[in-house]
Amino acid sequence: MKKTKAILIGAGDRGARAYAPYANNYPHELEFVAVAELNKERREAFASNHALTDDQCYASWEAMLRDNIDAEVAFVCTLDREHYKPTIAAIENGYHVLLEKPMSPDPEECISMVETAKRHQKLLTICHVLRYTPFWQTIKKIIDDGDIGDIVSIQLNENVEIMHMSHSFVRGNWNNSDESSPMILQKSCHDMDILMYLMNQRCKHVSSFGSLMHFKESNAPEGGPLRCLDGCPIENECPFHAGRYYLGEGKGWAKKFTSDHSREGIIHALNTTDYGKCVYRSDNNVVDHQVVNLEFENSATATFSMCGFTREQTRIVQIMGTKGEIRGKMDENEISVFDFLTKHETVTHLNQPQSGHGGGDEAIVRDFLREVRSDQGDDSKSSAAVSLESHLLAFAAEASRRNSGKVIDIDSYFNRKAEA
Repeated sequence: MKKTKAILIGAGDRGARAYAPYANNYPHELEFVAVAELNKERREAFASNHALTDDQCYASWEAMLRDNIDAEVAFVCTLDREHYKPTIAAIENGYHVLLEKPMSPDPEECISMVETAKRHQKLLTICHVLRYTPFWQTIKKIIDDGDIGDIVSIQLNENVEIMHMSHSFVRGNWNNSDESSPMILQKSCHDMDILMYLMNQRCKHVSSFGSLMHFKESNAPEGGPLRCLDGCPIENECPFHAGRYYLGEGKGWAKKFTSDHSREGIIHALNTTDYGKCVYRSDNNVVDHQVVNLEFENSATATFSMCGFTREQTRIVQIMGTKGEIRGKMDENEISVFDFLTKHETVTHLNQPQSGHGGGDEAIVRDFLREVRSDQGDDSKSSAAVSLESHLLAFAAEASRRNSGKVIDIDSYFNRKAEA
């Protein structure tokens, strides 16, 4: 097997910790030969992990691409609003691209990426990693085998988990849609994609409700400081107190915003970064709960609910068919199939995967590399062309939410956008 050479644009949590470890685990398949990362500590850490020399490390992706590095693929794992330019440039420079989701917060940029990849005959795969997990692939096979008949309705719950919500979407990189993406696109485009994957039908209508209900300044404690460590009057009553959480059970999350994992290092980071701010006084505007209703062309329906106020981080699904029903809980890797005729229930317990996102992080890299090696010009399981539809669905859902839940006709909505 020929080893694939790769460049990495963005050595943050997803690039360096989710996808790049594949090269360490399977060095006969993948080798990183260059990295572009503005943050010096991250750049040096990646270089150390992948035995890169100084001349293989760049502070900017522009400088790296100008050097025309000999590689087949580019992993683009920058922040959401910084996806478009490096992706287009990498494709135009002759690389196949694995792009972290979401494609872009701008629907026109999403469409442009698809068209550019097609024009240059390059693979552009979006990291909708759930499609690559044993959990969702097993459910998809049950549906395709006809075990529950035709799908009538799907209910999908995304339990974000309360501290994940406060870390990533109140204090973290994805807390403000003006700087990153709306919650339905950043966090839940996975779910829009999975609903399209399972239903295998075009969506006709969508409506959505949701808001930022709790994590806002009106709920801040009276006399409370901007930073938790500056003497919060409700320190012992607030589950979100940064000092207690990041120095305790949340110490693993602290590794995402500081390379100094000592208590002193974490305290310094809490005093100097947004992760030490009160959750009620952060510059956040994304919703902390949202529901989406969908009607498909064959009249089947789906309901999606995202909520940050849950005890666990998981996805729970119920798929109701004409012959039976599927129920599943992703964190437990358990799937139940009930047959309406025989009243027989089959429960499947899948092995717990080793890589993140239920095994999807590793599986998508493996699948992407296989497609690059064969390069038949076909769309991948999560190619940009396939992913575009679920992205447009998320844009429509957010438009509905901002318009008091107005029902949006998908085709007419995007036809008007194109004409404008």
